[in-house]
Amino acid sequence: MKLIIQIPCLNEAESLPKTLSELPKQIDGVDEIEVLIIDDGSSDNTSEVAKQHGVHHVIRLTKRKGLATVFSTGLDGCLKRGADIIVNTDADGQYKGEDIPRLIRPILEGRADIVVGNRDIENVRQFSWVKKRLQRLGSWVVRQLAHSKIPDTTTGFRAYNKEAALRLNIISNYTYTLESIIQAEHKNLAIENITISTNHVDRPSRLFKSMSQYIKRSMITIVRVYSMFNPFSVFIRIGSIFLVIAMVIGVRFVYHYLSTGGVGKIQSLILLSILSIIGFQCIIIGILADLISANRRLVEDTLLRVKKIELKLKSSQSDN
Repeated sequence: MKLIIQIPCLNEAESLPKTLSELPKQIDGVDEIEVLIIDDGSSDNTSEVAKQHGVHHVIRLTKRKGLATVFSTGLDGCLKRGADIIVNTDADGQYKGEDIPRLIRPILEGRADIVVGNRDIENVRQFSWVKKRLQRLGSWVVRQLAHSKIPDTTTGFRAYNKEAALRLNIISNYTYTLESIIQAEHKNLAIENITISTNHVDRPSRLFKSMSQYIKRSMITIVRVYSMFNPFSVFIRIGSIFLVIAMVIGVRFVYHYLSTGGVGKIQSLILLSILSIIGFQCIIIGILADLISANRRLVEDTLLRVKKIELKLKSSQSDN
């Protein structure tokens, strides 16, 4: 059983050594532990520092591509290097290396495909009251949409088995945390969570410049991913709203038509027609989107098979 700990990095030369020093060197049930660094085009010497401190694998991107791309690159890199379990953690030291054995335990015991480290947000001192409320709200929205039970959907401290890592296909170019939970739930992957404690990190987040930017991008990601997996439901609901409004306006028009002998209210008739057309168009779009979604599932199934064949060929070449 091989564990690879992947750490996305952006200008982490200063904080990386301490983070690496706290990673576990041995874990019961794990034969090998390796570390993989994904350097997202850092302007400092992050990659060199990683090599100096014994990191087994370093993937350096020539230009900053964002956390979602870095995460996906890391998963692919870990799989190609023979990982059976992948742990994703941050380079800033927010998450504690001592929690990794507990994080992967449900996977080792065969109970989970993905394990999420719940930060117990209310007790994270560095989070402001506003940020705690927003984190709670965002997690609640994801739980409602994905029918998930994960209390902290934005945490980056997670473990994946090989099957989960192969099945996840991140499309966002901003962050993977929300999308991966929604994807995992819709792909029927078993998810568990453990409660962890965190270290205090003084520096501001490098993922977003302001809270308003984070909220906007997170909402776009949630809507986009949910629509991708439930297009028929989304467009049927939107279309139904327009049709219900049109029906109300239609009833009002008929009432006034009968009351006044057919005089006036022609604007209501025009609005009724417009809303009805929009409603039916949304329903048609929903049907087409559902067919496209079915095709996407077939494509993802093919991609999964290709990935497995690729790993099998790579393993055979390594044995030879």
